[in-house]
Amino acid sequence: MNKRVIIISLGAVVLIGLGAMKLMSNKKEVEAKLYIRDASEAILVDVAQPTTHTFESSLSFLGTFDAAHQNNVASDGSGKLIKLLVEEGDVVSTGQPIAKLDDELIQLQIQEAQLNLDNLKNDNARYASLKKDNVIASAEVEKIELAVKTTEVKIKQLQRQLRSTSIVAPFSGVVSKRMVDLGSMVMPGTPIVELTDISSLKLTISVPERDVLKFTKGQSIVANVDVYGDVDFTGKVSQIAVQADAAHNFKIQATVQNSGVNRIMAGMYGSISLNNSKSTTALAIPRKALVGSSKNPQVYVVRNGKAILTSFNAGTSDGEYIEVISGLSKSDKIVTKGQVNLQNNANVKTTK
Repeated sequence: MNKRVIIISLGAVVLIGLGAMKLMSNKKEVEAKLYIRDASEAILVDVAQPTTHTFESSLSFLGTFDAAHQNNVASDGSGKLIKLLVEEGDVVSTGQPIAKLDDELIQLQIQEAQLNLDNLKNDNARYASLKKDNVIASAEVEKIELAVKTTEVKIKQLQRQLRSTSIVAPFSGVVSKRMVDLGSMVMPGTPIVELTDISSLKLTISVPERDVLKFTKGQSIVANVDVYGDVDFTGKVSQIAVQADAAHNFKIQATVQNSGVNRIMAGMYGSISLNNSKSTTALAIPRKALVGSSKNPQVYVVRNGKAILTSFNAGTSDGEYIEVISGLSKSDKIVTKGQVNLQNNANVKTTK
């Protein structure tokens, strides 16, 4: 009997060993099929050097669209969240209910205060009658009148608290983020949802000192969006900076009306075109080399076999080139293709 147990045990050990060997073999086969890029391996990229480019009479200034309004809608009251009436992506109108807090206790307090007020008003009427007959002193009547006014104020305060349990949209827009869940305990100031209004958008551009006087507040402009090509959007200049940045560029903001057909989304690239009396010749780079945002324009510069993420000050632009005001030199090698695979200090090799 003991010999049989030993044989069975040995057989189980052998089976387990064979299973483990098979798993190890399968793991090696899978690893052999997987391609894991070596971080030190050079990435193939195309490069170009900044060149002198002539920007014709129609200038274009690159910018980024931001939502006209984007705010967190917060609770004015405190309590347990018992209703959440919107989901992310829902379109809401001004005054539309968004959420509801538990108001049962406040309702009971209002009922109690109202009963107390009714009793006080009855007492006040009786005291007024007694005062006419000089049965009670004036001080007693004034005391009951004060109690009536105090209770009325308390009811108004409770009614204000009751209204604060209903959270409504302060402006029309889209629910871009839901920030609490049902059952959450919220306090005054607790964000409930993030609301974004893109019925109109703000397009902020950076304009060199030489061109800033060509803009005036309230001026009508035509804006274009990169993803929509030559489609025109109308707008007006809403703000002109009164102070330049370190590169002598001025921030100019225009309000652009959105379209129901070609809908602009916050964060998209856009540009404002401006007719000029003369052309401008300046150092420029291909627009396709741009990474990051127009607020902080950056490119990858190849130095000693590495891609260095470099910021620069941009000026005007056309459909193909962006003016370089400072931050890049004519001898720099700018990555124009393959930057999507890069990170700062990545090893690269060029096609030429």
